[in-house]
Amino acid sequence: MTFIAGPEDHVVIVGGGFSGTLLAINLMRHGGPRATLIERRSRQLARGVAYSAAHPSHLLNVRAGNMSALPDDPDHFVRWLETRGEGDRKTFVPRTTYGAYLREMLDAVVTRSEGRLSLAQGEVCSIDLVARGGVSVGMADGSRIAADSAVLALGNLPPHTPPELIPEDLPPGRYSADPWASDIGEGLGPDDTVVLVGTGLTAIDAALLLDARGFAGQILAVSRRGLSPRRHVDGAPPARVLDKPQGDLSAIVRHIRARAGADGWRAAVDELRPVTQMLWAAAPTPQRARFLRHARPYWDVHRHRLAPTVADRVDALVTSGTLSFAAGKIVSATTAGGAVDLTWRPRGEDAPIVTRAARIVNCTGPQGDLLRSDEPLIRHLIADGVIRPDPLRLGVDVDSQSRAIGRNGVVEQRLHCIGPMTRGGLWEVVAVPDIRQQSWDLARRLSNAQWVGGEGL
Repeated sequence: MTFIAGPEDHVVIVGGGFSGTLLAINLMRHGGPRATLIERRSRQLARGVAYSAAHPSHLLNVRAGNMSALPDDPDHFVRWLETRGEGDRKTFVPRTTYGAYLREMLDAVVTRSEGRLSLAQGEVCSIDLVARGGVSVGMADGSRIAADSAVLALGNLPPHTPPELIPEDLPPGRYSADPWASDIGEGLGPDDTVVLVGTGLTAIDAALLLDARGFAGQILAVSRRGLSPRRHVDGAPPARVLDKPQGDLSAIVRHIRARAGADGWRAAVDELRPVTQMLWAAAPTPQRARFLRHARPYWDVHRHRLAPTVADRVDALVTSGTLSFAAGKIVSATTAGGAVDLTWRPRGEDAPIVTRAARIVNCTGPQGDLLRSDEPLIRHLIADGVIRPDPLRLGVDVDSQSRAIGRNGVVEQRLHCIGPMTRGGLWEVVAVPDIRQQSWDLARRLSNAQWVGGEGL
């Protein structure tokens, strides 16, 4: 029997970033159960890492017209922007602005909820299933919260340190695990080189942050293939949209390559967007693994694009010689005086290159391997067998209703998971359009809502 929370039940949402905030908002809009939204870092409430750590120069990668937090009100964000004179539906707005939008919306819902939605700050260390029903949520301060069910909205796990880098063996301050740290450019001069490990969106953020902080040295971004995100293009012909999936995921990989050769990767990726989750769900694990090996790098750089003004800034940095991208594999990192000699091998070559780096920044992007996580809550849930990694180690294994699947393959009715940590089951669940739909769907199930629409904001 499927567990559905009634209007007097209590749901604890662990994680107050984008996913958790939208779930809480939608629960209230649907007249659903009482909810407690827990976030361990107050500045990240409603904003998460993506919108709280952003520099004003960091822009959304999607135009405002597709960034409404509410699937039933697609112009909600545009109206909010226009009321404040900060843009229109075609604008790529600063991520800090979007964070303010989310926080304002959450605050308004809390005020109108009459106590049904409460906010709590603290770190959740455990979630225990209670024999008589419900869950008991343990906090780092020793307190506990009783609830009928819990939802993991953990966002992304921080990137793993590349195995070739051993931070404790390097001089202090030469390795940065946080690409959005405001001090990644401090203590550096115009003759220094910063190496960014990774060439995707995270590396772009780090390069722009270094530039904004006045760094005048060299920036080298290195990844296995050296692929960097493409720009959004105005006026391009629309991609052909597939009416239904054509073949299995392996056939789709071949299709993407053929379409990319004829019409470009952008068209090949765009036309599959409406059916991506359907294709992924239908594919067995070996096919998914082949997709990740052969198509994912190209998919990512064409799927998650840069705002034109951001792309212009990146191009200017490349043209000036400040920023360069390279394809290669890191071999080792050794101390060289007060700096680091980073040895890496260019793709397709045998001879390695040594780059003297004043700082190395981990820009490999978010990870999802639960078994490599040091998070106390994740370690507790895995040890208890309540959750398990998905077969490809992309995140938490869930069923089609976002319910966690435990060690023995049993679906846990009292524990759900939403957001990027469910990418193993959905693949496309990292962008706003996907997460807002997922949080909407789960809120309706938990609220036993059988109608379409929600309370206006």
